[in-house]
Amino acid sequence: MIRFFILFLLVTSLFSATVKRERWKSGETYLIFLEKENLPLRELYYNLDKDDQRLTEEMRAGVHYQILKDKNGTIEQILLPLNDELQIHIYKDKEHYKFEAIPIISETKTEAFSTTITSSPMYNILKDTGSKKLAQIFVSSFKNSLNFKNDIRKGDKLVMIYDQKYRLGHPFSMPTLRAAMIEMHGKRHYIYRNEDGRYYDEKGHEVEGFLLARPVRGARISSRFSKRRWHPVLHKWKAHLGIDYAARRGTPVYAAGSGTITYCARAGSYGNLIKIRHADGYETRYAHLKSFRRGMHKGKHVKKGQVIAYVGTTGRSTGPHLHFELRKRGRAINPLSVVQITTKKLRGKEKKAFLRLKKNYDESIELHLENQTKYNKTHSFKDISYIHFLEKKNG
Repeated sequence: MIRFFILFLLVTSLFSATVKRERWKSGETYLIFLEKENLPLRELYYNLDKDDQRLTEEMRAGVHYQILKDKNGTIEQILLPLNDELQIHIYKDKEHYKFEAIPIISETKTEAFSTTITSSPMYNILKDTGSKKLAQIFVSSFKNSLNFKNDIRKGDKLVMIYDQKYRLGHPFSMPTLRAAMIEMHGKRHYIYRNEDGRYYDEKGHEVEGFLLARPVRGARISSRFSKRRWHPVLHKWKAHLGIDYAARRGTPVYAAGSGTITYCARAGSYGNLIKIRHADGYETRYAHLKSFRRGMHKGKHVKKGQVIAYVGTTGRSTGPHLHFELRKRGRAINPLSVVQITTKKLRGKEKKAFLRLKKNYDESIELHLENQTKYNKTHSFKDISYIHFLEKKNG
């Protein structure tokens, strides 16, 4: 059975129901949330399959969620965003509550602003926008190539062009930097996001960030990262928060980056699992392992490219493969966005295409500097009502 959900937002109390926008509290788990709202634990957690139970662990502090109550204060629906594409939908069906994962309906806008530095890029972006996310992506994009601490001067300027997703009319998820410029002693420095999803300087040289090696050499990717995927057998939305590398049982598994092992044991449907903590809040996970290499244990420091385990099919697995995850501060991200062996230097047709893209961004940056484009602050959220139409069709 396939359900199609359409949310209609109306600034009215005609139907005597209100939506409240709340922020997920630090330290709050999904089970604690259910108990706090007097919702049934068995229906909404313990009766779920293991994959859906694992999905509930993706809720993170600071995320805004919506809760709909009728005029008597009874919960009718809840929307809990897990990432920028998938959300948990809890709804009342007659006398029972039901759980499902559904896609997030959002729109993406390309936005920009410029500012003059009085203290530091981090301080001024925060001061002008109030957005820690924008400040973080700007600083992290330049951190390996520029020294903000010593080389910034008062009066230098910066420009950001970025994509921002909106959900229910409000900024949602991490912005994606498109292009940026910062002056340092009057000299301009640029960074551009190319069509391949990687960042390059004005000469077409890739900007180094957090680089990972492939954890299984020469292996075939059997399943890619997906924040939302319609499961052809289970007929419901699922998330696959990692990359599956198909390989023979016993194939060596390498540490994708240097770091410290924080977990090395059995872990339910993951089977034999290793977790490695890296710099800047990154963590890698290696699941379904046949066995661990001798000497691997919690607290051990490993180097990038070091053998840590062997491919297997332990846990919930239909065949020998490595399930590889990358997380940053607990949030799953696509490993293929950062997995590479060496930095890239554009040549030939690729460079020509990049230079055309760069020219367009440079013209846009110049306009924002001339116009002194200010950050567009959104309006505060208001309580609203909505009608939820549910159309059922046989799949």
